[in-house]
Amino acid sequence: MSELINKVAQSALVTLNLELLLHPGERVVYDIKDNLFHGLILREKDFRAFVKEHDWSQYAGKNVAIICSADAIVPTWTYMLLASKLQNYANYYVFGDLEALEQALMQEAIAKIDVEEYRDAKVVVKGCGSVPVPTYAYVEIMRKLLPVTSSLMYGEPCSTVPLYKKPKVA
Repeated sequence: MSELINKVAQSALVTLNLELLLHPGERVVYDIKDNLFHGLILREKDFRAFVKEHDWSQYAGKNVAIICSADAIVPTWTYMLLASKLQNYANYYVFGDLEALEQALMQEAIAKIDVEEYRDAKVVVKGCGSVPVPTYAYVEIMRKLLPVTSSLMYGEPCSTVPLYKKPKVA
């Protein structure tokens, strides 16, 4: 009987799993509407008192999306003041919804990738996983790796969709 050989394991393919780049911290929304007087206006004195007394430690290690879901005029400094308090506790925070937060987290993670690890490599960007990866991340990783890789594919090493192959230089 002949021995089974795992050709995928022996190949020179490098698998990049974007799912592993996602920060594991909880995602939460801080909605300023809860600080509005009658749901309409922000009163500076009341808001400053709230900011001073609020337990900001509850955001420790979390990723925070700051929004205002009410149709109200909120001064820009309000968001800046919240950021000054979240800075010491939250892992990350953004102005925007959870989608904006996810994009910012992924953008930061991709920015930290050392492209030299992928120079002239045949890279498979892993497709299916247990955690949804935003489409943005797949486009961003292409932008980052196209200049250095010899080829880029999508999927699993045993079943890939070819996306890019560096032209041979004559």
